[in-house]
Amino acid sequence: MRPVTPSAALAEVVGNKPMPRTEVTKKLWAYIKKNGLQDKKNKRQINADAALKPIFGGKASVSMFDMTKMVSKHLS
Repeated sequence: MRPVTPSAALAEVVGNKPMPRTEVTKKLWAYIKKNGLQDKKNKRQINADAALKPIFGGKASVSMFDMTKMVSKHLS
């Protein structure tokens, strides 16, 4: 896997070193689980905290499927 570089907003969550996309996903899910950001009733919804809101385009909550699309915009 080719390493990708996270944007400044995404780097606050996963770190700023270039890493494979799979590693970005692992770190993002670890952050979501550690901070209890998965919706209690609908596990497919991810609730944004202050660090995730810029990544989610300012939305308070996104589905896990939309999240992958939004995170892709923050990788180069």
